[in-house]
Amino acid sequence: MMQLQGNDPIGEQALGWLVRTEDPAFEDWEGFQDWLEADPAHAARYHALAGDAATMAELLAEAPAPARPVPSAAPARIGRRRVLGSMAAAMLAVAGGWMVWQERPDRYAVETPSGVRQTVTLRDGTRIAMNGGTRLMLDRRDPRAATLEHGEALFTVVHDAAHPFRVAVGQDRLVDLGTVFDVTREGTVTTVSVAEGAVMWNPEAEAVRLDPGRRLRAEDGGARAVVGAVPLEAVGGWSHGRLIYGGAALGDVAADLSRALGVRVTVAPALAARPFRGTVLLDGLKEDPARIGALLGLAMRKQAEGGWLLTGAS
Repeated sequence: MMQLQGNDPIGEQALGWLVRTEDPAFEDWEGFQDWLEADPAHAARYHALAGDAATMAELLAEAPAPARPVPSAAPARIGRRRVLGSMAAAMLAVAGGWMVWQERPDRYAVETPSGVRQTVTLRDGTRIAMNGGTRLMLDRRDPRAATLEHGEALFTVVHDAAHPFRVAVGQDRLVDLGTVFDVTREGTVTTVSVAEGAVMWNPEAEAVRLDPGRRLRAEDGGARAVVGAVPLEAVGGWSHGRLIYGGAALGDVAADLSRALGVRVTVAPALAARPFRGTVLLDGLKEDPARIGALLGLAMRKQAEGGWLLTGAS
């Protein structure tokens, strides 16, 4: 298990972010993302400490409660150790090396605001890259399951045939078959695109298998899922700063841009279903959204209430 040494500035910073991001009131996701991307060592240190905290939480959940109260000599450094139906997250504090305990439930949310990306590494090594405006529910006792409530996530799954990774989204379920796949949840519509391996859609119902280069779109309460082709390089392209389309509706393109940039982009109703083919590079668009119109071959107007509207041919 990793520990903080006396002169470990990156470790101290990682611990600080770990503590702050667990606070439900935390809002500085953009600052956190900037810190992660400033140096590869930052993300490595952060995820290592996060893994240590999860491991310690499991040990605490199984440990008996102490037979006597914590000595009053250190009341500010050590909290309750007893676990009452929930997990406790354990982290090494910077000053003095004391343990700080915090009671937490098994299930927890990870959320990114629009325009901010984050990658979560689970205990089994599975990585989940989250686009902006995304909310995931994870389970500390079951690292082989996730629920996508809204937004977009790229899953790079460590395959385990005996314990397949499952994703719940809306009314539906996905099971990996050794996979890299992207899942989007926009309102009541779910889209799944596969880059590697395969995914099984609703294995106990429709049992639709999606192989690399296949894309499924389904709406809650709809008659059936629609399966088509998707360019492999388009799957999760947002995680590399680009959006690649082979005929997507402009309404979907606008939603993707809003999520990735943190800038509200809408399209006139008459244009929402028009197909778009091409590549949109995200670099610089957050600072200058007016460029989006030219990239899509459309006129773009800033809205009085905020955001931008795609209105017609440029």
